[in-house]
Order: sequence, then C-alpha cells, then structure tokens
Amino acid sequence: MELIKWIHEHWGIPPAIQWNIIYSALVIVITAIVQSIILKLIHLNVKDVKNKYYWGNAIRYTLFIFAFIIIIAIWLQEFQSVATFLGLLTAGLAVALKDPIVNLFAWIFILVRQPFTVGDRIQIGDHAGDIIDIRVFQLTLNEIGNWVDADQSTGRIIHIPNGKVFTETQANYTQGFSHLWNEIPVLVTFESDWEKAKSILEKIIGKHTAQYTTSAKKNLIEASKKFMIFYNTLSPNIYTSVKDSGIMLTIRYICEPRKRRATEHVIWEDILRAFDKHEDIQFAYPTQRFYYDQDESRPASVKGFGNQKRGE
Repeated sequence: MELIKWIHEHWGIPPAIQWNIIYSALVIVITAIVQSIILKLIHLNVKDVKNKYYWGNAIRYTLFIFAFIIIIAIWLQEFQSVATFLGLLTAGLAVALKDPIVNLFAWIFILVRQPFTVGDRIQIGDHAGDIIDIRVFQLTLNEIGNWVDADQSTGRIIHIPNGKVFTETQANYTQGFSHLWNEIPVLVTFESDWEKAKSILEKIIGKHTAQYTTSAKKNLIEASKKFMIFYNTLSPNIYTSVKDSGIMLTIRYICEPRKRRATEHVIWEDILRAFDKHEDIQFAYPTQRFYYDQDESRPASVKGFGNQKRGE
C-alpha cells in the first residue's frame, strides 16, 4: 500500500511494524464492539442486579484477556525469542508499573481468598463503606461514617487501590458473624430508683432485639464452621456502673450492621416515653454546685495573698 510505503520512507517505521499496529487496533475495536453488544444483551435479559454485575465483569475480564493474548501473538514475531520478549516485558513492568502490578495481584488475592465481596460493609484503614465494585486495580466504596454518625452513608464514592489489602488492616462488618454488638449508655441520677429504671430498660430492649437474637444464633452456627467465633450468650444485657454524675446503665445488644442507628432511634424514643411516666427516675448530666458563705464576721481573704486583718 502507498500509505505504508510513505510512512516507511518519511517516518522510518518498517511495514511489518505498521501492519502489527493496524492488526492490534482492529483487535481492540472488535473487542470493544463485541463487549458492548454482550453487555447490552445482559442488561436486557438479566434482571437481578448482583447477577448482572458479576456477568458484566466476567465478560469484560474474559474479552480483555482474549484480546491481550492475541496482541501478544501479533507482536511476538518481532522479537528474536520468547525469552527476550518476556525479559523486556518483565523489566519494563517491574520498573514502570510497580503499583499497578501490586494492585493486580491484590485483585487476584481478593477473588481467591475473598476477605470481602461486593455488597459487604468493610473498613480499610481510615475508610469505611459498602463495597459497590471490585475491579482489576481498585475497589469502590459507598462511604459511611466520617462526619455522619452511626455508620450511615455520606453520599461520597471512594476508590481504594487493591494493593491496600496487603498493607492496611481490614474490618468486615457482614462476613462471618453477620451481626455486631452495639451499646447505648443511659445515665440516671443517684437519687433515681435505678433498679426500676433497669427493669424498664430490660423490657424495652427485649422487645426490640428478639428478632435479631434469633437470626444471629443461626448465623453464628454457620460462622463457627469457618471462623473460631464463640459467644456464651447472644441475649441483650444491661450493665451497671457508677459515674461522676450518676448511675450508668449500659444497654448491650446485637443488631444488623446497617440498622445500628435505626435501632438506637426506636429504643431511645421508648426510653424517653417510659421514663417520663416515673417521677422517681431522672436523667443525669454533669453539674456544678456553688456554696455562698454569708457570714461577714469571718476575716476577709484575698486569693493569692492569704488572710488580712480588718482595718489594715
């Protein structure tokens, strides 16, 4: 072709290299078209969101690997041997693509070991959220916490390099034992009938956590098959302690990770209504007491200078 001859004469690119570039570009274009068609078919025929996500990722990765192998085969003949090609490729990748390579192996580790999967609520380092995507080089979280209380969503999307699984501590809220323990501190005054208050709290917490206790027992049996998880009891409890401002009654109960704030909301509303009916139960809070001495017969005193006699 005249164009290939012209490029060779003016730019010095051999015809064989030009044809390899053309073939490689065709492979990329055809792969992109095939992927687009298959993804549209999946979108139309697969209704379940999670299955649609997994099928889409499987198609993307399969076509990527297939195209990568074809392009390698196209260019391989330009090298004297496979060993030369692999040596140059390895050296180049090791120097220029250190972080992407770490992320790639971390992605393989995530797929094989499965410390977490899409849909899990996790924390990696300082970032926590629900996993909404796991790709070759990074995972994506729908952020929770931060400036928002009680593990609710902030609305931000966080992209974290996969390599962080090798260097950062990971916490999984939903894998294994799929419930978490939550505590609500209730502080009443020393003058309150704390035993009555505790009895009221026991009734309230029992009403709101019965369903979670039953489901947690089933999940604990399954989790114990994989992890060394053991609890003597999953029933809610109330612990009594004495603080500076009053008697602390700490409610401890289990709930689903995504319902921590909702359970606190309904429990607190019931507590407020119940305590309002009893005059002998009062909430406590930090206070200060001041004593004013009106006895003017005592010698005047100046702070920092000690006592002074009248008339001096």
